[in-house]
Amino acid sequence: MLFGSKSSKNIDELKIAECIRRFFDLPIASVKSWVQVHKGTVKVTMPFAAKSLHGELIKQIGLSLQDSALPISIDTQIASVPTKIAHIPLIKNVIAVASGKGGVGKSTTSINLAFALMAEGAKVGLLDADIYGPSIPIMLGNPTAKPSSQDNKKVDPVSAHGIVASSIGYFVPAEDATVWRGPMASKALHQLINETAWPELDYLIVDMPPGTGDIQLTMAQQVPLSGALVVTTPQDLALADAVKGIAMFNKVNIPVLGLVENMSYHLCSQCGHKEAIFSELGGDKLSEKYNLPLLGKLPLNIDIRQHADSGKPIQVLKPQHPLCETYRQLARQTAKYCYLKSVQIA
Repeated sequence: MLFGSKSSKNIDELKIAECIRRFFDLPIASVKSWVQVHKGTVKVTMPFAAKSLHGELIKQIGLSLQDSALPISIDTQIASVPTKIAHIPLIKNVIAVASGKGGVGKSTTSINLAFALMAEGAKVGLLDADIYGPSIPIMLGNPTAKPSSQDNKKVDPVSAHGIVASSIGYFVPAEDATVWRGPMASKALHQLINETAWPELDYLIVDMPPGTGDIQLTMAQQVPLSGALVVTTPQDLALADAVKGIAMFNKVNIPVLGLVENMSYHLCSQCGHKEAIFSELGGDKLSEKYNLPLLGKLPLNIDIRQHADSGKPIQVLKPQHPLCETYRQLARQTAKYCYLKSVQIA
């Protein structure tokens, strides 16, 4: 049983909402509905994944009301972004992780974002839409897994480390996937999305193929995307290609949730020294120019590469590693801006 020192009528809901607004840097109108006061207790229902911040938020609400003993609970019910295309059954939000060119760490970002969202309390799935170069099975540590079917109509996704995933890499040899023509690849992608028996998910993270060709357009036009992240590096060449990715999503009316600057700096595994190898502030400049949030700056670090290659995600094997908090910050920002799109569109 919870005990508090104030009755419901004396608890200022607006003051609580204002505290939440400041805490997450959100419009006040978007948070008022989160707060419920009943019989001297406060219940906050969060519409996006940020579980690791719940304890601090409870503390801040207590301080704002000058009552640290006030019983406060936080629940999470992920909001779904309305889309023009009908939602995939049981999936609330589909988020594409894209890049204008290959080699910027898009797949590594996708898989670590997925595990970070799971760590923040969400139900998460992964779709490897990189038909020409599927890498998610390797990163999940199950490249030889073979999906099964319960009804001979839809295929069950493969489960690994608490996340479900689907990839062309589970169905055909790696050497075959890279030689498919555009229409064949697009058809395969459509089947992966619509013929997978996805369980109930808050977020389906889609690892897109690099570039802005036919398969990317197919994905953008046939899948109910809640939004997209564009991954780049600070390097001028990568930034120029990231602009093309932003333009593609704008043309098909898919909201760009924000930018991710990968390989932002090299983090020495021995001394922790940071060094900008691929230039500096590239993501900041792109963010300012296109009025898009820079959701995260991710380091170039040997631990990330080793865990990806071994199929043992760093957030599963070493959840206390400092890099895991970097990805969780990205996850919280992604979830927040995805929620803001649901408020704007509704």
